[in-house]
Amino acid sequence: MKIFVTGGSGFLGARLIPTLVGDGHEVFALARSASSIDTVRALGGTPVEGDLESPEKLSLPSVDAVIHAAAHFRFAGPRVPYFQANVVGTEALLASAQKAGANTFVYISAAALVMDDRGTPLRNVDETAPTYPNSFSGYIASKSQGEAAVLAANRPGFRTLALRPPGVWGPGGPFSKQLPAAVESGQFAFIARGEYPVSTIHVDNVVEAVQCALERGTGGRPYFINDREPVTFHEFVAGHAAASGVSIDGLRSIPYRVAFTLGRVLEAVATLRSDKGDPPLTRTMVRLIGREFTTDDSAARRELGYVGKTTRAEGLNALALG
Repeated sequence: MKIFVTGGSGFLGARLIPTLVGDGHEVFALARSASSIDTVRALGGTPVEGDLESPEKLSLPSVDAVIHAAAHFRFAGPRVPYFQANVVGTEALLASAQKAGANTFVYISAAALVMDDRGTPLRNVDETAPTYPNSFSGYIASKSQGEAAVLAANRPGFRTLALRPPGVWGPGGPFSKQLPAAVESGQFAFIARGEYPVSTIHVDNVVEAVQCALERGTGGRPYFINDREPVTFHEFVAGHAAASGVSIDGLRSIPYRVAFTLGRVLEAVATLRSDKGDPPLTRTMVRLIGREFTTDDSAARRELGYVGKTTRAEGLNALALG
């Protein structure tokens, strides 16, 4: 199969492209810079120069499938770049995919798009839950709209579906790279002590789900995908800290509403200062990790044949080994 991938030089792409190549597929990947071109080649793919933020220049080779894993992700910042990349760029890619002859389009969506603005705890939500295309969070809103565009494009001969991973973790991911330093520097604090269940997914399990979706799945619908083992957010952080040799003893904890309000204030200060980076705490960050959030991925297991083969213990052991 000839497969075109976006986000090929990122966290997921670094695991996805070699796996697809190993499966015998010919992989092309969007590359927006010289370093991305080098990365794609090193991973075994063929780079295709382009940028989703300039969709009028987007041109795909003849392919059988497209895996859209690229996204604009930040915890704060102006809303326009989110929608330019995650909505306009996605719509342009859908059009290009059809022109290139693709018959399957797999969108890497986000479980977070079912999170409301009120911070409602969510337990075992399934795909019937509403999404929030007008969320205060530019990321949640734009991913919701992007997913809607993908699912609406489904038709005979062009099967589109969306995979909804929750917090993705593994080697090279933001948790393993940023959490230890944040804990050691005192910049990390739990919300409500982190004593609430959350769904997570190891990056290799996302890759597994993509492999399944290339072959199976109902067009025009989304699928939640998770790790097999339940975990609290406190346990999740503790596991990563231990794998990095960092202690979480004595970490502070603040209430959700206090954290959310503080995030709003810090965002406003960052805007006034024209800061290019995200502040240490934002409303989106608090919403994503500060409440109970578990999803029901039984549809993916039933219809896609998804298992989630990489266990939490295996993933943490790999992190510990470096």
